[in-house]
Amino acid sequence: MEWIKVCDEKSLNDGDLVGFDYQDNNDNKKKKLLITKIHGKIYATDGICTHEYAELSSGFLNEEEKTVTCPLHLSVFNLDNGSPLNPPAEKPLKTYEVKVKEDDGGVYVLLKC
Repeated sequence: MEWIKVCDEKSLNDGDLVGFDYQDNNDNKKKKLLITKIHGKIYATDGICTHEYAELSSGFLNEEEKTVTCPLHLSVFNLDNGSPLNPPAEKPLKTYEVKVKEDDGGVYVLLKC
């Protein structure tokens, strides 16, 4: 497991949808994450829709329901647990633990390598 810094907390505002590209050094695969902030809480999930390749950072955030909607086929995902709430997506997004380090103000995501 590895904590990676994805952004500075002060650069992330409520309602932002931010894509983050990460290169996994263990298997040399690129990973796309979605980072968002709702009412002061930061969420991290996979950044690509599980139905078809679409970047969720280009999607639509519903802050009241804590969901993100895929811009391609409008599948909606719960940010707390990644579950799809409507078709065509059937598989959940992976969700990741997030912490903010006070010493550098960075937002870190725990990846299980």
